[in-house]
Amino acid sequence: MALFSWPAATRLGARAAAYLPVLVPAVFLLVMLLAPALRLMLQGMAPGWFGAPVDLEASGGLAWVTSLFAPWQDAYLRGRMAWSLTQAALTCMICLLVGLPLAWVLARFEFAGRTLVLRLLMLPFVVPTLVAALGVLALMGPRGLLVQLGGPDLQGTPWLLLYGNVFFNLCVLVRAATESLGQVSAARLAAARSLGCTPWRAFWRVELPAIAPWLMSALCLVFLYCFSGFGLALVLGGQDYGTVEVEIYTLVAHELQLGSASVLALWVMAFTGLVAWTYAAVERRLATPLRADTVPRQSPRTPLQWAAVIGCVAVLALVCAAPLVAIVWRAAHAGAQVWAVLSDEATLQALWNTCRFSASALAVATVLGVLHAVAARRSLWLRTAVFLPFVVSPVMVGFGLLLLYPSWTNSAGLLVAAYALLAYPFVAKAVASALDGLPASYADAARSLGANPWRAFWRVSLPLIAPALRRGMAFAAATAVGEFAVSLFLSRPEWATLTTLIYQHLGRPGAANMDAALVLACVLMLLSFAAFMLIEWPSREERRDA
Repeated sequence: MALFSWPAATRLGARAAAYLPVLVPAVFLLVMLLAPALRLMLQGMAPGWFGAPVDLEASGGLAWVTSLFAPWQDAYLRGRMAWSLTQAALTCMICLLVGLPLAWVLARFEFAGRTLVLRLLMLPFVVPTLVAALGVLALMGPRGLLVQLGGPDLQGTPWLLLYGNVFFNLCVLVRAATESLGQVSAARLAAARSLGCTPWRAFWRVELPAIAPWLMSALCLVFLYCFSGFGLALVLGGQDYGTVEVEIYTLVAHELQLGSASVLALWVMAFTGLVAWTYAAVERRLATPLRADTVPRQSPRTPLQWAAVIGCVAVLALVCAAPLVAIVWRAAHAGAQVWAVLSDEATLQALWNTCRFSASALAVATVLGVLHAVAARRSLWLRTAVFLPFVVSPVMVGFGLLLLYPSWTNSAGLLVAAYALLAYPFVAKAVASALDGLPASYADAARSLGANPWRAFWRVSLPLIAPALRRGMAFAAATAVGEFAVSLFLSRPEWATLTTLIYQHLGRPGAANMDAALVLACVLMLLSFAAFMLIEWPSREERRDA
């Protein structure tokens, strides 16, 4: 006798399919992120706080509370926390002051090459953090272009890390501000001007309040990237200006002080979790259909307008392109002996590993990202959960995976899953934003014609959100290609990628090793650009509609 009739089995399958978008990302986050982070904390806290046994009876059971605030009682760790917050806040302020005028020029003026500038603007963001750090060193380090031109050597100062942060994050704010300025109501702006407002007063009273949520959202992202960033802080911060993420890595990998690292990680998660929740709440407010009465762009006519356009392009080139040019320039002058590193067996193996791991991670990240975006469309908490990979330190995740799944460390699947974990939020965020902009009547019309939810999504929603999906996949691919923190923990010698190979050269003394790292950085940079452009490049229809 059958346990279920065919209609009952069909209804059960339909119900299970309805919960699939929720279950798959939730289980993945639980297995790959939450459980490893919890395992590492327990590993550090169970034997005792900071390596000393906990006498719960003597302490009245409050020893864990005292230890939780221990980082704020230690002057060295308190300084690390304070510097991490300060450099993230300073970067947000610099990006806002520099990026907002640039975005206004890009949003209000139409000039030859504007579309190309907007596309090239995102290149620093898709460059691996290790390559970005090398670019800053090639520009402002001891043998950098700035020093050769008579400028100061900024090695050992906080300016290296701050410039690296601005180089890496300025594009985030400029793109967000440019798109939001394009949504300002032309009727409201015209009404303000007709009532006698000057252009500056109209911007201050009409445009700035209208784009404030977008700016807040972008600043939250910049703060997250700077506060929890690892590669830039490890290479550019040095001993004096390393962030709390670098301190966690040092405590775990070199000093095996898991208790101290766990407590620091808890504070990092508290700060980043609060920022991520704020970002998700602000982004939900932005879930409105696109405005129709947008302000039309005009061609620059006066000398002042042309000066603004030229100045905008010059500043973007100086901030966003100079480090990349410095890498190419230094590598081009390295000599044939250094370039021979490309034919080494280790380099070829690292290149193959980078390609295969990144491609596999991208496939997993795409499926996870789409499912999570569909599930999070009507839930703030699920939308917030997209940022969990940003909230929990990659260093903590990598070491937690080793502790929780020791038998899986011989499987490349664990490394690919970790890559996908860090990449799929980009897909989920892009798809969720696109779904927010779709009128609900489209899906309702498909359902009224008999399509089930999956068929309506596949035939109606997916073609409309395809550009956003490709954009998210492009960022996910760039993230996987340049992944560094997790690779330090999970990569075996035969699984070395280009990022780990570059870091190995940086750890060896001598100018030849630095030049070899720059040559490898060129290869990694080209690989990231190729992956990004291949996926994000507009289709023929999109170019025709642009």
